[in-house]
Amino acid sequence: MHDANADAREFEAYEWITGAAPALVLTCEHASERLPAPWSWPAPDRRLLGTHWSHDIGAAAITRALARALACPAVLSRFTRLLVDPNRALEQPGLFRELAEGEPVVLNTDITPSDRARRLDDYYHPYRRAVDRALEQRPGAPLLSIHSFTPLYEGAHRAMEIGVLFTRHERVAWALADQLGHHGWIVALNEPYSAHDGFACCPETHAERHGRAWVELEIRQDIAADPARRDALVEQLAAAAPAAFAASSK
Repeated sequence: MHDANADAREFEAYEWITGAAPALVLTCEHASERLPAPWSWPAPDRRLLGTHWSHDIGAAAITRALARALACPAVLSRFTRLLVDPNRALEQPGLFRELAEGEPVVLNTDITPSDRARRLDDYYHPYRRAVDRALEQRPGAPLLSIHSFTPLYEGAHRAMEIGVLFTRHERVAWALADQLGHHGWIVALNEPYSAHDGFACCPETHAERHGRAWVELEIRQDIAADPARRDALVEQLAAAAPAAFAASSK
């Protein structure tokens, strides 16, 4: 029997953007800072709202705009990464973040086994299944995951503007970095985090499962949050990303 309630629960976990074009599948693992019921923010954790700890600032806007520009499908999370992080493996540190800015994340203090299971069953796994489904519906389409990072880290300004994270698909990463560099962006490979350290777990897991090329983009948040710079980047990405994937397959 078809379970309509199960469908409704699944769509609580993600936003699905349809698109007929086969060029790319987009994902955005940290799109939202929404904390769904029955959870509510403990008072000490409200300091994290509106910050990179709760979500990737500007990443959802870039993903939606790029999906429109390319008429391609996209899957975006509808829950804060502090509830459970869909870009971490089940055994990976940070799946349920315990500290932020050196202070406890009260939401994740003393999580019970039943609470852990509910977060995984209602949010983590449905999001991951949606990524699989998007890839299944677009045979051969590569995957591009959109994230953002903070301009300041431990008091130091990050000069780089865009990071391209990868493991196996080095030709794609180099081609995309090269094209974005020609537009004047300061681009680095596997910075400010490395995919080799598990920081692109979701796109890597699902793209490799389906035999697809993939990369994860990290965009500095002052760019991602600025409408003019964001629009310029999306316009350039709409040409550069499909070209980079296509060139690497020749």
